[in-house]
Amino acid sequence: MVSSLFQVLIGFSGLIGLMLRFIGPLAITPTITLVGISLFQPAAEKAAKQWWIALMTMFLIALFSQYLRKVNMPLCTVVKGCGIKRVDVPIFSLFPILMAMITAWVICAILTVSGAFPVDSKAWGYDARTDTKVEVLSKSDWFRIPYPGQWGLPTVSIAGVFGMLAGVLSSMIESIGDYYACARLAGAPPPPVHAVNRGIGIEGIGCVLAGAWGSGNGTTSYSENIGAIGITKVGSRRVVQTGALIMIVLGCLGKFGALFVTIPEPVVGGMFMIMFGMITAIGLSNLQYVDLNSSRNIFILGTSLFFGLSFPQWMEAHDAVNTGSNIADQIITVLLSTNMFVGGMIGFVLDNTIPGTDKERGIHSWRKLGEFDSSDKKAGMQVYDLPLIQKYLDSWTITRYLPFCPGFSWQKRKPAKENSSCDNEVIFLDNINANHHKEGNSTVDITDNPEKDVNNGVDTSLYIITQKTADTQL
Repeated sequence: MVSSLFQVLIGFSGLIGLMLRFIGPLAITPTITLVGISLFQPAAEKAAKQWWIALMTMFLIALFSQYLRKVNMPLCTVVKGCGIKRVDVPIFSLFPILMAMITAWVICAILTVSGAFPVDSKAWGYDARTDTKVEVLSKSDWFRIPYPGQWGLPTVSIAGVFGMLAGVLSSMIESIGDYYACARLAGAPPPPVHAVNRGIGIEGIGCVLAGAWGSGNGTTSYSENIGAIGITKVGSRRVVQTGALIMIVLGCLGKFGALFVTIPEPVVGGMFMIMFGMITAIGLSNLQYVDLNSSRNIFILGTSLFFGLSFPQWMEAHDAVNTGSNIADQIITVLLSTNMFVGGMIGFVLDNTIPGTDKERGIHSWRKLGEFDSSDKKAGMQVYDLPLIQKYLDSWTITRYLPFCPGFSWQKRKPAKENSSCDNEVIFLDNINANHHKEGNSTVDITDNPEKDVNNGVDTSLYIITQKTADTQL
């Protein structure tokens, strides 16, 4: 909860926009990559309890998500005015993890009933049985309303707070990339600064609530769900809100939650092997923006990854740090024992201190992701307005100074100078990333604010559109 308050502060204060100026692919790559690599041990431990079941689960996930991803299943749907209609749904690419887990779960249940697994709790393969945790399902209540502090009062330690800060920072960095990817898949303009600030702040609030309720997970964006938007072509916020309501209702059904506890650990281990590998690959995918022929980038990448793996191992094998202060000892020990913090910090420092061009560092290619090249004329920045209350916020002057409100601007808007030599219609738009847009015989030219440089990550809020009939310039 305490570390999530830091995320709330970073988001709603607008500091995340300033931090983005110094964070590049070479800082993000080791951070996210080490998240996946550092989790190989718990995944291997669960899978090792019955390797054949774990390998079967991995095979099923690969089968559904890769080999059968283009196979459509015919289903019937009711269309208003057309009656029953056949539709082809790529069900394997939509639910590969769910289908693989259910299939492996059913197979384990059949093998349990048939006596294929040992009944001795100390024997290898016993954890693949589906009846080892049946008592949890029988003892759970049908209905249970979660409430804050249900497991007791929260406890806070300095070491725990600083340890979670490393995860919070990496989550914020990954979420920003997810925001831009989601906008591109949904055919929307790139998220403006106020939308990014608001998203990070809301994620922090979600994590605070999760900690207060005692749940074991935080609130953040999920790259796989963004991929599902590209597959289903459904990016409606109403769908997300409806799904959230369904999850809230299911969370109050004790039997439904306890049902997942009966999943055999080797099945979970096989799923972890795939999912943690995907996290590692997602981290490495950021290297597509940097110049891998540069010895500078190779040095930074190799040093940050190797240092992020080796130094925490050394910290675990030796005595704790002794500075004379217990609080300082806890902070230093936790931070230096966290792979993603060590690797990400090394990459961040080296990338910002070793000389290199923006193109070499990958900053130039990364910024191009923010360019909106959609031909959909209906798409506009209004998609980032707050629903229902936006018209009231527009009438409040104070919202222009709040970094998380749609009316936020880094500088005061200045009226354009009139030009008597041509007839121009001057319009102010917020955060439009485009260069030229032609309509008929007229040309709409978007000119960057001359006092700010958008490529330096400063102000993207002021652009002037000038409409002209010839080659006249404003």
